[in-house]
Amino acid sequence: MKALLSRMHMALIGMILAFGLSACGINNVPTLQEQAKAAWSEVQNQYQRRADLIPNLVETVKGFAQQEREVLTQVTEARAKATQVQVDASTVTDPEKFRQFQEAQNQLSGALGRLLATVERYPELKSNANFLALQSQLEGTENRIAVARRDYIAAVQGYNTELRTIPGRWIASIVYPDAKPMETFTATAGSDRPPEVKF
Repeated sequence: MKALLSRMHMALIGMILAFGLSACGINNVPTLQEQAKAAWSEVQNQYQRRADLIPNLVETVKGFAQQEREVLTQVTEARAKATQVQVDASTVTDPEKFRQFQEAQNQLSGALGRLLATVERYPELKSNANFLALQSQLEGTENRIAVARRDYIAAVQGYNTELRTIPGRWIASIVYPDAKPMETFTATAGSDRPPEVKF
């Protein structure tokens, strides 16, 4: 009987410890880290979708605007550079790699903007069904990129906050010593100024 009580006592202590550990937030760091990594994967997914649409868009424009070689070349080169700079979930803690990735994506966005501005000179292209469908898909993808980036920023904020506040800071230093704050997006230089509109 004494042995049975001793086992029950040990089991009860084990259950109390397990419950106490689960309630104290010991799993918050890896849970928030995985959420941030999943959000980053969605950002990459949307950037890849945009990169996949660009060759079709360039080919469609090329058929109508042969003299716009320079703009088409800029878009193609920016796409190639953007797809070469990779930041996966394991390297979102590296500020330099993250900056390079963001810079490459910003260059691609700028080149696409110039391409779409060039299209304004070709009314027959603007009414082409192929081009309109691609332009619509590209606009939708840009919106998805903005949403994915916003979700990633929120996930990283939760994760980084957990690493910097108590008890998460203590738990991370003891149980997850490899956990580092993740990088997040910053505004493109000059985006704080309104665009210049000329009539």
